[in-house]
Amino acid sequence: MTNTHILHVEDNPADVVLIQELLTEDRDFSGTVQHVSLLSQCLEELAGNPFEVILLDLNLPDSSNFKTFLAVKKASGDIPIIVMTDLSDEETALKAVKEGAQDYLLKAHVDTNLLVRSIRYAIEREKLTTELRKALVRIKTLSGLLPICAACKNIRDDEGFWHQVEEYVKAHSEAEFTHSICPVCAKKLYPEYYKEITKKEGPTDPR
Repeated sequence: MTNTHILHVEDNPADVVLIQELLTEDRDFSGTVQHVSLLSQCLEELAGNPFEVILLDLNLPDSSNFKTFLAVKKASGDIPIIVMTDLSDEETALKAVKEGAQDYLLKAHVDTNLLVRSIRYAIEREKLTTELRKALVRIKTLSGLLPICAACKNIRDDEGFWHQVEEYVKAHSEAEFTHSICPVCAKKLYPEYYKEITKKEGPTDPR
């Protein structure tokens, strides 16, 4: 069973105890909760410790509302954030989700199943988002201008090193290579074979 490292940012002692109890009730869930009650403490924890998910109350003694989320989002990197909110703050929580929070939960309505499911889904969604972001970066790399040698056709990377085309494409995409031969090379290197193939299959593109 994988242990999930959770950062719980909450200044209400009753809510802190509630979250601990709810997580303990699920026998299939294993989690270690680090609790802090201030935004400043949260930022310190994020700077020095790895977490897989953040449970975030927006209204803290040293910060409030949407600016709390923005500060934590900036410091958290790819760590998914679940906003814990009251009914009066639901609009702000929805705004946080639009700006990158993975989910929000109403404190008055949260139970064990809802909390555990939200944590698991938030982690998985963030993983998928990160993978998609990396894939888009790879696509962007291959869609730009690539310096290529006019003689040997090697490609120069951003650091000035030269690579074979196959090596470069493998490193920047999911493409795999297989061996084949184009009609022009087939006609040049294997003229008799080329004639036999074109008789059977019809004309190709020999240029």
